Amino acid sequence: MQTEEMLEELLKKAKVDMSLRQKLFDTRNEKNPVSAFCKTCRELGYEIYDMDLISAGEEFYAAMRRSTNGGGENSPMLEGEDDFYELFFASLESL
Repeated sequence: MQTEEMLEELLKKAKVDMSLRQKLFDTRNEKNPVSAFCKTCRELGYEIYDMDLISAGEEFYAAMRRSTNGGGENSPMLEGEDDFYELFFASLESL
C-alpha cells in the first residue's frame, strides 16, 4: 500500500473513531510534529516514515505538473499540493 492510500485509510478510521482522531491531532503539539505523526502511524500499523510522507507529496505534485500544459514552466503553481501532511490534517479538521 502506498503512502497516499495509507493516509486515506487512516482518515476513514479517524472519521468514526474520535480517540484516534484526537491522538493524531495531539502529534501536532510535539517538538517534531511530522516525526510524531509518522511514529503514531507506524504504531497503528501504517508504515509511514518522515521521508515517505515528504517524497509522496513531491512525487504527486511532480506528476500533476507534468500532466498540465506539457509540464513546462507555464504549468500552474498549486499551493500546498505537495504537502500530504498538511493536506491530511486539513481533511481531518473538516470531518
